[in-house]
Amino acid sequence: MINETSRHKGLRKRLVEGLKVKGIRNPSVLEAIGNVPRHLFMDSGFINFAYKDQAFPIGAGQTISQPYTVGFQTQLLDVQKGEKILEVGTGSGYQAAVLVEMGAKVFTIERQKELYTKTHKFLPSIGYKPACFFGDGYKGLPDFAPFDKILVTAGAPLVPPELKMQLKIGGKLVVPVGSDKHQDMCEIVRTGENDFKMKKHGGFVFVPLLKGTVNF
Repeated sequence: MINETSRHKGLRKRLVEGLKVKGIRNPSVLEAIGNVPRHLFMDSGFINFAYKDQAFPIGAGQTISQPYTVGFQTQLLDVQKGEKILEVGTGSGYQAAVLVEMGAKVFTIERQKELYTKTHKFLPSIGYKPACFFGDGYKGLPDFAPFDKILVTAGAPLVPPELKMQLKIGGKLVVPVGSDKHQDMCEIVRTGENDFKMKKHGGFVFVPLLKGTVNF
């Protein structure tokens, strides 16, 4: 049973209106953010801040992304119903839930065992059922490739080459690339077997995309 009140719905509606003002215009993205109960993804100490347009800690040195950032990345990804999407960095599961809400077939990978263990049980309990994996996001999920789209939710020092090669031709990768303190949001389209086109879409700050796995 989802702990959902009319107040939560009202706060989400206000959040969506604020995202429109900031430039998130894709109706499907706005509808998904308007439907996903973000307050359930946050520690109880932050629950009153769930519908503010801010990032908050979720444990293991990670954060739940700012709703504007989720909206921006998802809008840039241009999600279509039925697409096969790899998300690198499950975290709280909020971004995965937004993608599932939009009708995508979602595969999501998390390197922090603590977060993976929590999230892969939590998401189905509130009605979202992506395929969740524990592993190194830099390596992606080659056994399930190719993907229509790939979304990376942590900052990488470079575009992970293995992820590029897991795109189908015509597929798109959205990844923040740069230093620990600043990344450019990069949109990469695979135009041929070994050909890619890249555009940059402004600066962001994400937690770093780290290699390997962490067990707790």
